[in-house]
Amino acid sequence: MFGSVGVPELIIIFTIALIIFGPRKLPELGKSLGKSLAEFKRASNELKSTLEEEIRIEDRRTENRAAEQQRPTPDETAATDRAPSIPRQNGGA
Repeated sequence: MFGSVGVPELIIIFTIALIIFGPRKLPELGKSLGKSLAEFKRASNELKSTLEEEIRIEDRRTENRAAEQQRPTPDETAATDRAPSIPRQNGGA
């Protein structure tokens, strides 16, 4: 929809802004626009790092749950540690 903004388009935008706001207000507007963009970039980077950290924490939780499910329970461990019972045969002598 919107292609890249080239030099002619920037000149037209700057000229219109100069006509609308005047030469005294333009530096102030540019400065406030720059501050706003910097704040937006900082906030988006902070949000991105927070989301990545939450994803890492959730991955660790998932790995821990999977490891716990693979680990035998104490009942299973006790059952495998015992010697197998051999049935006795009652025979006459």
